[in-house]
Amino acid sequence: MPAEPLQITPHLAIPPGEIVERFVRASGAGGQNVNKVSTAVELRFDVAGSPSLPEPVRERLLAKRDRRMTGEGVLVIDAQRFRTQDRNREDARARLADFIAGGLSAPKRRIATKPTRGSQLRRLDTKRERSQVKRGRSSSHWE
Repeated sequence: MPAEPLQITPHLAIPPGEIVERFVRASGAGGQNVNKVSTAVELRFDVAGSPSLPEPVRERLLAKRDRRMTGEGVLVIDAQRFRTQDRNREDARARLADFIAGGLSAPKRRIATKPTRGSQLRRLDTKRERSQVKRGRSSSHWE
């Protein structure tokens, strides 16, 4: 396990004790090596119980509907893109940093707007035109 903290921003870092890494055998193609060497990384980070995260960031991360998040608020990242443990560990840590960075900024509040008068009139005009076209197709018109 790396001894250095995972730096998200200059003011936010995750200490190495909060990140749990487990090495497992990767699935998929890879020949004989895939059955012998545990190169895939399963990284776990307890979002709900982390003292490093500010409360608003924690709430935003827990509110995300991410399939990697367990019911207890633990984020599980599986990294097996590369053939070495070190590259997979770096990949998993980078994905964790991206996930946390995504919760740092608060979403902008939506300002409700009304359709303009011109757009309302255009919509009603096209409805009227379609109505005329459909009325022209009726059988009573041909009799």
